[in-house]
Amino acid sequence: MPHAGTSEQLTHVDRGGKARMVDISQKSSVRRTATARGFIALAPDTVRLIRENGMKKGDVLPVAKLAGIMGAKQTSALIPLCHQIEIEFVDVALTLEDEGVAIESLARCTDKTGIEMEALTAVSVAALTVYDMCKAVDSSMRIGPIELVSKTKEPVTA
Repeated sequence: MPHAGTSEQLTHVDRGGKARMVDISQKSSVRRTATARGFIALAPDTVRLIRENGMKKGDVLPVAKLAGIMGAKQTSALIPLCHQIEIEFVDVALTLEDEGVAIESLARCTDKTGIEMEALTAVSVAALTVYDMCKAVDSSMRIGPIELVSKTKEPVTA
């Protein structure tokens, strides 16, 4: 089944048009990096409680950071047909702002396929953790947008 506007074959579907895992067995390992970001909008009182470490569930930002890192490591278990890759590094930064929490992740690997899903999952899980920890005091929270900021790949040198 050709991709619209090209003669290339889609790699995520079989001949019958059904979803399938992409075969990466013939690809070479490449050093890959991805950065993603997101935001969770919060009420001013919720921001104040986070700043003062006043949430009953604990210190929101460090817990959300750890959850994001753990989430990235579980990406292939969460996203159907996503390859399990060897993650070499993941970091999640959460910044408390007047309107909510800005979240950014950086993920790296040397593998045959990209790491952007891991970076996006890290941001998503961190945002969901903030939501979970604050839901008792803020019914107005909104998650989003969550987006891929950049992805790079470079050859592996010996």
